[in-house]
Amino acid sequence: MLPAVHLERDAERVEEIELLAASAGGRVGLEGVLGDLSRRGRRQPAPGRAVRWAVALGLRDSLTLRWWPQGITTSADRSDEETFEGRQVVLTSSYAKRLRGVGHGSRLTVFDVTDRSRVRYQHVLLVEVVATDGVPVLRPVPIHAGGIVWHGSFVHVAGTARGLFTFKPDDVVRLEEPLYGHRYVLPMRYRYRAVTGDGEQRLRYSFLSLDRTGAEHQLVAGEYGRGDQTTRVIRYAMDPATGLLSTDPAGASRPRSLDISGIEQMQGVVSVEGDLFVTQSLGRRRRGSLWVGRAGAFTEHPHALPQGPEDLCYWPSRNELWCVSEHPLLRYVFAVDRPPSERS
Repeated sequence: MLPAVHLERDAERVEEIELLAASAGGRVGLEGVLGDLSRRGRRQPAPGRAVRWAVALGLRDSLTLRWWPQGITTSADRSDEETFEGRQVVLTSSYAKRLRGVGHGSRLTVFDVTDRSRVRYQHVLLVEVVATDGVPVLRPVPIHAGGIVWHGSFVHVAGTARGLFTFKPDDVVRLEEPLYGHRYVLPMRYRYRAVTGDGEQRLRYSFLSLDRTGAEHQLVAGEYGRGDQTTRVIRYAMDPATGLLSTDPAGASRPRSLDISGIEQMQGVVSVEGDLFVTQSLGRRRRGSLWVGRAGAFTEHPHALPQGPEDLCYWPSRNELWCVSEHPLLRYVFAVDRPPSERS
């Protein structure tokens, strides 16, 4: 029997988002962001035995102590066509550390990787809209954003013990006055609240990925853990028609499975045709490991990844695993060839 943990989606924030869009002169959507990719990635080799291709963030973004990259998803997660508006697009997420007592919440970064020799990108701040006397007030979304999944019309962002936060890229607006230095903001549409039954240990949604290779689309989430902390991996069915999590008659999203035998310090898990691929971070000085196998039976590929590897996703037509790394001066978006199955 599966444990008594599940997700419950709250009400859609339609009125608040419409109010924001009206005040900003309309939506620009992801298309507007892709038309204004003002930052340039630096094509260069990245540390790690398995890295096939990598682009470093621009120097300013690579040096900052405020913003720390965490999650990754691509247009290959979004749809079978693997593109958005004819482009190959990568989305990453970052959280902001509090500096001088001020936090900036979390954000997405939009990369156009159609031409891998000329990568451009732009940041989009994640916000919650609160209507105050008919005026939209924007608040940052203060979550770790350890993983993201772009599925259909929605992007789901991991919120650790708080569950998932869901955004619709079509809702992006451009502000006349920047908020925390960001011209582009994306308002939250839904929140999936994490629910835990009596006697169960609360699940931490540390990272996310999408498995499109089985009979149904599934959201795969897992826990970063050290020492006595749990390292569980959980799966939820996804509705390919809507891009949202599937629900039961009571409106709850309940897990398809939950494995308890994860790997300590895992930062991302992706499932491809029954095999699991796991990133493991080992600190600022040591390169990360890539583990391959199934729950309870993994093989380690040491030194395969740059220091600080985070979330993980899969690009089917390229047969590549995509990842992002977090440490200053070691911030890459990179791809590795999918290792062969460990099954005999």
